Amino acid sequence: MSYQPSRPPLLLYDGVCNLCHGAVQWVLKRDRKERFQFAALQSRVGQEAMAACGHQGPLPDSVVLIEGRNMRQESDAALRVARLLGFPWALLAVFRIVPPPLRDAIYRWVARNRYRWFGKKDACPMPSPELLERFLDAGEPEPEDVHADSERD
Repeated sequence: MSYQPSRPPLLLYDGVCNLCHGAVQWVLKRDRKERFQFAALQSRVGQEAMAACGHQGPLPDSVVLIEGRNMRQESDAALRVARLLGFPWALLAVFRIVPPPLRDAIYRWVARNRYRWFGKKDACPMPSPELLERFLDAGEPEPEDVHADSERD
C-alpha cells in the first residue's frame, strides 16, 4: 500500500527495535478510536511518507508521526500521539512546558541506548490478522537494520 497524505495519522517506528515494538503495542491497546496507522521507518511506505513531507537524507533515529504533510519527530511526536489518544493520555501534553531541546535530549539519550537496554529483533513482528489493515507496510520485505550504529554508547 502506498502513502497518501489524506490518510489517518501514520506512526513510523524502528521495525527491529523491541522498545519501539512495545510502544506500538501500547498505542494499539489505547487507540480505541483506531485513529493510527503504522509502518516501519525502514519500509518503502515509511520512506515514501517522509519524502511526501519533504524529508531527505538518512532515516531519523526517532519515532515519526505524520499527519497529512506534517511530520513530527522525537518528543513532539510522542506528545502528539498521547494527545490524539485522548483522556487520560492527553494530559501528558503538560510536558510541552519543558523546553524542546531538553525533552529531545532525553529522547535521544533513550534512542541511543534502546538496543542495549531493550534488545532488537531479527525481523519486524507481523501484526495479528485483525490489525493487519492498520499496518501499511504489511506484505513488504523485512526492513533492513539501518540504525546499527545506534548500538554504540
